[in-house]
Amino acid sequence: MGWWAYPAPLPFMVMSFPGITANLERVRERVADVQKAAGLSQRVQIIAVTKGHPGAAVLAAIEAGVTDVGENRVQEALRKQDELGHLPVAWHLIGHLQTNKAKAAAGRFAAVHSVDSLRVAEALEAANLKLGTAGLDVLLQVNIGHEPQKAGVMPDEVGGLAELVSTLPGLRLGGLMAIPPATNTGGVARADFERMHRLVAELGLAELSMGMSADLELAVELGATMVRIGTAIFGPRPD
Repeated sequence: MGWWAYPAPLPFMVMSFPGITANLERVRERVADVQKAAGLSQRVQIIAVTKGHPGAAVLAAIEAGVTDVGENRVQEALRKQDELGHLPVAWHLIGHLQTNKAKAAAGRFAAVHSVDSLRVAEALEAANLKLGTAGLDVLLQVNIGHEPQKAGVMPDEVGGLAELVSTLPGLRLGGLMAIPPATNTGGVARADFERMHRLVAELGLAELSMGMSADLELAVELGATMVRIGTAIFGPRPD
């Protein structure tokens, strides 16, 4: 996606979402507070998750300083991209990518966080190469909780997949992504986040995409370099 100067009506659109600037600043403060307390200094990229929110919310977020937008569904992301034009923002696909959607996703995202098989990786590479957009950044999604209802490669298989994906010249393997099981105590999440941190280190990868609105502090403490934040920036999704 290229750079595009937003239209004059943008400030009016922002007025429909007056809390986004303050919400984004609070998220940044939460990240900074954790890093200060833990003596950490890794770059933490805040990805504003706009699933279920209108295009005007994306515009408001960009005006507030968001540089990275995450979408769960390919078709919803494409609709917003077509509606908004070329914005000065990087789009991330953070939801499950089916092989048959790779062609539609080609050339439309700066990064895909949800590669979970060699088939998906090869389909994504082929579609992007056909468009002349080689060098797509990808992360491998790990099913860290071994949950049958969730996508992702199993932790003990991620090394083998990483080795295969790293040989694909049209993709750049940057790291790992996970959505740990929900927990009310934080105990299971801590163990899962710690294991993700170890896996990234063992594979020699730089990026670790984990942590959302409710658990971003724990994720940052345990090495996240990307956090995917929806509710804490935009509020609850509209019905």
